[in-house]
Amino acid sequence: MRDKPCQESRTHGRIPGAERRARGPCVVMECFEDIPCDPCHDACRQGAIRPFDDLNHLPEVDFDKCNGCGACISVCPGLAIFVVDETWKDDLAVVRLPYEFLPLPAPGDVVAGLDRSGRRCCTAKVIRVEKTKRHDRTAVVWIEVPKALSMEVRHIRVGGSARGLHEG
Repeated sequence: MRDKPCQESRTHGRIPGAERRARGPCVVMECFEDIPCDPCHDACRQGAIRPFDDLNHLPEVDFDKCNGCGACISVCPGLAIFVVDETWKDDLAVVRLPYEFLPLPAPGDVVAGLDRSGRRCCTAKVIRVEKTKRHDRTAVVWIEVPKALSMEVRHIRVGGSARGLHEG
């Protein structure tokens, strides 16, 4: 049985640093499973997702080539790809995330922003919902979150009572 790599080595080449995020939208790859998979590489028209040496290797990104287009988000069967834009507004960022539940939220909806463990960490505002044939039944939801939580919010809960916008 192999030892799991430490978090730092697992995130190397998949999560952009703060300096890169400050330059505009960029992909965040939270794929940490060594499984045969590579549709993200084929979806990237910028060549930012490097070719896989082995189909079981984890994806690596050339962040200088990534323009944050998000074409890779909906093709990931593990729902592990996001785009973060920390240049959206002074204190707010946009997180684009895959969403496969019904009902779909609508622009203007206030939703709960959830962290990786499914815990509510903020209230978020839905900015846009993309659901086209290209997305193959995986909608891409754009949410506005506090900039300080842009690297924490990874899902949403639609419905229920909504508290004040961006209230934690």
